[in-house]
Amino acid sequence: MHEEAQAPETTSAEVEHGYHNYTGNAIPWFVRVIWIGFWVYAVYYTVQYLFPALRIELFESLTSP
Repeated sequence: MHEEAQAPETTSAEVEHGYHNYTGNAIPWFVRVIWIGFWVYAVYYTVQYLFPALRIELFESLTSP
């Protein structure tokens, strides 16, 4: 079944790595929904308000005397 337990100094990297099962922090589904909502709103805000304001500030001020 399993190999005999050895002292940490004498185990190989392959044997020692064989039993490590790390899991990262799973992000809950509702946090993902909040982030998706944030990015959708950020894109909407940029298109709806920022681009027209930049157009007015940059291009109309350059063409007026």
